[in-house]
Amino acid sequence: MLDEYLARIRAHRKNIHRYRRLLKSNLSDVERQFIEKRLTEEQTALEFLSAETFPLAFSLRKGRTCRQTSPSYSREGA
Repeated sequence: MLDEYLARIRAHRKNIHRYRRLLKSNLSDVERQFIEKRLTEEQTALEFLSAETFPLAFSLRKGRTCRQTSPSYSREGA
């Protein structure tokens, strides 16, 4: 089951990479709008799937790192 989730995550990441690469190319307005919409959909799907697959790893607020969430230890006696 985990292998299936990881494969789906990998597919979404590849799609996101492909859409970002396409956005750097010369596109018409209609094509650009379509690619931007698909990119947003893929990013949303990836976030949802990642949170579902790894619920604890993504329960932190955005912008915080592991170092920021760990308790600070004082250097008493040093």
